[in-house]
Amino acid sequence: MNASIIDLRYKTSDILAALDNREHVTILYHGKPKGTIIPLEETGATGKICNHAFFGMHAAVQEPSVEAVMEQLRGNRYDL
Repeated sequence: MNASIIDLRYKTSDILAALDNREHVTILYHGKPKGTIIPLEETGATGKICNHAFFGMHAAVQEPSVEAVMEQLRGNRYDL
């Protein structure tokens, strides 16, 4: 499918429908191709994010509280 810059604005639903039908959409500017929109491939990875290997990887790390960090930053302010 070919689409002009104006089509991107006014016929967005038609372009999205073409992408749903697995068509490549060529963007034209003054009649010359400027780019192509390619539909994403279905990877089947529609699982929950909490099942990802990196989710919660720092859960065991205990970070100091905000008050403790601020006390550390301000610690030597008045000690002269």
